[in-house]
Amino acid sequence: MCRARGRRMCGGCTERNGETCRSRALRGLLACGFRMLPGRPRGGTLKQRFWEETMSYDLVIKNGTVVDGTGAARYQADVAIQDGKVAEIGKVMEGAKRTIDAHGLVVAPGFVDPHTHYDAQICWDGAVTPSSWHGVTSVVMGNCGVGIAPCKPETREIAMKDLVNVEGIPFDVLNKGITWDWETFPEFMDAAAARKPSLNLAFIAPLTPFRHYVMGEASMDRAATPEETHQIAKLIGEAVDAGALGFSSTTLNQHMGFEGKPLACRNASREEMKAYANQLKKRGKGAIEIALTRQVGVLEQDQCELLDFLLEESGRPVTFIALFDRDDIPEAVRDTLRRAAPMIAKGARPQTSPLPLTRECNMDNPFAFAAFPSWKRVFADTSKEAQKKVYADPAFRNQFREDLKNPTGFSDWRRVVVHDVRNAALKHLERKSIAQIGELQGKDGVDAFLDMVLADDLDVELTISSWNTREDRMRELLNNPAILMALGDGGAHVDMLCDAGYPTYLLGTWVREKQAITLEEGVRKLTSDPADLFGLKDRGRLANGVPADVAIFDPAAIGSSNHGERRHDLPGGAKRIVMPSRGVEYTVVNGAVTWEQGRLTEAKAGRVLRG
Repeated sequence: MCRARGRRMCGGCTERNGETCRSRALRGLLACGFRMLPGRPRGGTLKQRFWEETMSYDLVIKNGTVVDGTGAARYQADVAIQDGKVAEIGKVMEGAKRTIDAHGLVVAPGFVDPHTHYDAQICWDGAVTPSSWHGVTSVVMGNCGVGIAPCKPETREIAMKDLVNVEGIPFDVLNKGITWDWETFPEFMDAAAARKPSLNLAFIAPLTPFRHYVMGEASMDRAATPEETHQIAKLIGEAVDAGALGFSSTTLNQHMGFEGKPLACRNASREEMKAYANQLKKRGKGAIEIALTRQVGVLEQDQCELLDFLLEESGRPVTFIALFDRDDIPEAVRDTLRRAAPMIAKGARPQTSPLPLTRECNMDNPFAFAAFPSWKRVFADTSKEAQKKVYADPAFRNQFREDLKNPTGFSDWRRVVVHDVRNAALKHLERKSIAQIGELQGKDGVDAFLDMVLADDLDVELTISSWNTREDRMRELLNNPAILMALGDGGAHVDMLCDAGYPTYLLGTWVREKQAITLEEGVRKLTSDPADLFGLKDRGRLANGVPADVAIFDPAAIGSSNHGERRHDLPGGAKRIVMPSRGVEYTVVNGAVTWEQGRLTEAKAGRVLRG
């Protein structure tokens, strides 16, 4: 019997010293008459039939440096892939339908992005760009309690306007792009699978649409009754049974939905949250994601209590946002980590980004200011004329000044810079900060800012630099094993920023350039760490038998910027900010090459990952 083929050997083959007849044949040591291949069509030259029958693997990645995603030391090896799975890691002697020479390159598991908002984008962009440009092979969506399933046909406008206000996606884009070929959450997941995406898609059940599905518009005003809670909990349980990786929610002030009302999940009572968390405990699987810190980076006492409550009632991991380092509150992150230590020991995972947060802000959608209570008026009616009246109101300006004394977003007008204006008379102000403009005009920051917004008919575009700017503090965050690398927010805030390139930024800036963490640890943070949090045990690592999700990159070139490019490729030609990648040579999803030397292929091998 030939061990390589699992069939009896032909008369011309032998097996010596543990070496299979086929591997020896591949090295030109003997020929094969192929008499052991019943049912094969005859024809072709002997050489053609020989190579056809000895191509045992679909893909072999040769001569690469394997970093397996577990944190273990790198090593030189070949990786063989067959039928969408890793078949062999080591010295691969057999042939393949395709071979990639990875000499000088790192061969790693495909990256897993645990915090995205691609819920709508997957309807029109099966390639899930720009994440697919950055070695990402799996994305988790449905974060922060906002989404588009479940949804009844008559309430689709409300679901879309929640995304407009919370995630900064234009209504026209959503209205033209969402396919609405579902109603329930399991149907939403099935519809995603039917589109045959390029990447793997995973879903958290966002609490807002579940509450709205049961309660209607009352979900935006009050807590659920016991009967309503029971119905919502049942639906969440059914979503988890169908493969959802848990559920998500938010407590953030800036998360205002339809008509400027609080996003529906913000009204959930403790009794509700207990019922929903118990659904995970009952099943022994899933995780909870929650936008928790009303002040970015600052964990307050009631938030500590809620975090502990969710951990106890679910018995599952709870990951929370947002842990950005703030130089305006220098000890915020350290204080938060001290407060959270008991909960971290129980399975809490704070999320941060390796990027400095730099946002573009278009005043048609001023999400960057939504955390300030005074700006609630702006979101109640987002028409241009209504916004102008609010911005001109002295009472609003005074309220805004008071809010700035207790900043939840920013407090330094030097970090707010005019990027672009339409009014020719204001062109001289481009590239100047609001602080500089105020000094030129003899105004404080609030008046200088809002007067310019009105003078440019709300068309002004700004850049706002906020957090994660101190290198010493970032080194602390990157080396803390409790902190989850995330917050790429892919698919959201499309006209403001694009942080979806954070995996290549982490490997280029913090691993190679600053050497803040090792390559092995950088890859682990992007692969097995987020995969394990959500119970995706067969993703995020390279090992025999696991699905073949692979990122192949040049460690000397990998990287990306922290400031993206503008493109007009959304439905209807709307603008978005995207982040190109550098140094990602190949990406493989379930055994198929989906990214090759700077371009996407036609492969559509992605799957819906079910917990």
